[in-house]
Amino acid sequence: MLRNEKILVTGPTSQVAFPLARELARDNDVYGLARLSRAEDVERLAAIGVKPLKVDLASDRLDAVPDDFTYVLNFAVTKAGRWGADLDGNAGGVGFLMEHCRRATAFLHCSSTAVYQPDGHHAFREDDPLGDNHRVFEAFMPFMQTYSISKIAAEAMARFGARRWELPTTIARLDVPYGDNGGWPAIHLDLMLAGIPVPVHTDAPSRFNPIHEDDIIATIPGLLAAAAVPATVVNWGGEPATIEEWCAYLGELTGIEPQLMSTDQTIESVTVDLTRMHELVGPAKVDLRDGLRRMVAARHPELLATG
Repeated sequence: MLRNEKILVTGPTSQVAFPLARELARDNDVYGLARLSRAEDVERLAAIGVKPLKVDLASDRLDAVPDDFTYVLNFAVTKAGRWGADLDGNAGGVGFLMEHCRRATAFLHCSSTAVYQPDGHHAFREDDPLGDNHRVFEAFMPFMQTYSISKIAAEAMARFGARRWELPTTIARLDVPYGDNGGWPAIHLDLMLAGIPVPVHTDAPSRFNPIHEDDIIATIPGLLAAAAVPATVVNWGGEPATIEEWCAYLGELTGIEPQLMSTDQTIESVTVDLTRMHELVGPAKVDLRDGLRRMVAARHPELLATG
């Protein structure tokens, strides 16, 4: 891991960035930038040795933010469900952040495989067509309707920023992150606990590339080392698995039989080609079954004992 570096992590209270910031803070000078509207979030960051910076990238100036970071890890995301707010936060925020931190050695922008145009069970390569795979949520999760497009816009800004400020950049398209701090499988487990069916797409099975938070943390140095001008673009995930498979295993662990609901009002499969990731940082190492077992033990130990 990185040592003795000055690092900025944006979105540090999120599911993905919090365990990363906690690990980096063991051996580095880490700052966490976020809206921090709740006092408990400030306290939570301070407790793990991260210096809180209360900033809204969509609207605030960065005058009080240091500009001498060695590395910048951008995990901030706005999900207001309003086009102006989400474009300003996700795309505009990247631009302001890169301009302010243009002296950094490398900039990592966490994007998403939600940028790919849905295409059945095709394994997406980094140069495949982009599109909107989240508009399907418009009816019942309106805050997600802007997600795909604003993430594409954020990538465009990161590509521009790398060239404009000659800032070595990696754009990493994260698939399904999970671990002790939550994730989509954890949400599915909560649905199972509540007796609510887990949505799976009618074009079965619903296949993705889940990656454990330990592997996210472990690949950070390599992703930063791969930063370049023009920006490096890489898929970021683990070995392919389906929602049907991980829900079945969660059922084995807990003794709760999963209910699945086949619908076209949910995300289609988004599985990715990991050739470039393996070339740059190697494969993910945490086995899905082991990662899920650890997730249940951390979040619902009483269920694991029952299962």
